[in-house]
Amino acid sequence: MSLEQDILQQVASASDEAALEAVRVATLGKKGSISEQMKSLGAMGPDERKTAGVALNVLKDKVTEAIAARKAVLQEAQLEQRLGLEKIDVTLPARTEPRGTVHPVSQVWEEVVQIFGDLGFAVAEGPHIEDDFHNFTALNIPPEHPARQEHDTFYFSEKPDGSRMVLRTHTSPVQIRTMLTQKPPIRIIAPGRTFRNDSDMTHTPMFNQIEGLVIDETTHMGHLKWILAEFCKSFFEVDDVKMRFRASHFPFTEPSMEVDINCSWEGGQVKIGQGSSWLEILGSGMVHPNVIKAGGLDPDKYQGYAFGMGLDRIAMLKYGIPDLRAFFEADLRWLRHYGFKALNVPTLPGGLS
Repeated sequence: MSLEQDILQQVASASDEAALEAVRVATLGKKGSISEQMKSLGAMGPDERKTAGVALNVLKDKVTEAIAARKAVLQEAQLEQRLGLEKIDVTLPARTEPRGTVHPVSQVWEEVVQIFGDLGFAVAEGPHIEDDFHNFTALNIPPEHPARQEHDTFYFSEKPDGSRMVLRTHTSPVQIRTMLTQKPPIRIIAPGRTFRNDSDMTHTPMFNQIEGLVIDETTHMGHLKWILAEFCKSFFEVDDVKMRFRASHFPFTEPSMEVDINCSWEGGQVKIGQGSSWLEILGSGMVHPNVIKAGGLDPDKYQGYAFGMGLDRIAMLKYGIPDLRAFFEADLRWLRHYGFKALNVPTLPGGLS
């Protein structure tokens, strides 16, 4: 019997993958029968080596193909055998209650949308990957601003023209895109994911933010303060909340204010609307004329206000979640503890939480 016939017969008679692997090693391995013959080519003359080399390469290809075909047959037979043995017990009792829960961020997202929707705001969205104009320049952020540095911002590789796209650092670019495509009056909120190079108990590289924008001819700071007060009362579900507006600086608003709400820390738990302590929750201000101009509008005719806050932060504050990083760990125990029932959709008449 020739070497080829002997090897192909061994391949065809292999009863499982282990036996087939043994045939492969015995023929194509470093010390296999075909490999040993390949080593002897060096001692042959040129013509003899050429003929023998071609024959051995053809044999090697045939054996490799035969082994691959036999392996596929064995795997198919093994699968059929396993499927024939496996059974599903359809008599098992169904779970009486759904085990899945709504993530706290998703819950708070819906709560905030419900509140601002009732106040007349529409929801606007934009891309996660932004260009320099929408993310920085149109928002009056100068070239030397720290927010443009790579230690704060995730940049993509340079394009041929030298420009670089960026993972948006806030949802403010949605405000610019809205002004460029809609005519005032504008009244929107822009919830969404944002990205910054930061990570600790209260910061993550990816987090959720919501910003608001109102542009018309008569809006003033009194409207901004009323809107934020109504939001805080509704979101924290208290009858009254004291607020403190502190002068600050943001490139895209002038004047700019950080907003604090009064609270107490009795027993290690924060309670909103009572006590003598203060807690910062958001930034706000009147839209800078340069931003209005970048949005394609006339700052001598139009004015407005903007505000922004972290959805993850206010979720931590409202529901007593101590570590922001746990939001993204997908721990089922954590989700079942802090999560919400899927059918309990937050509404203002029925209750948010």
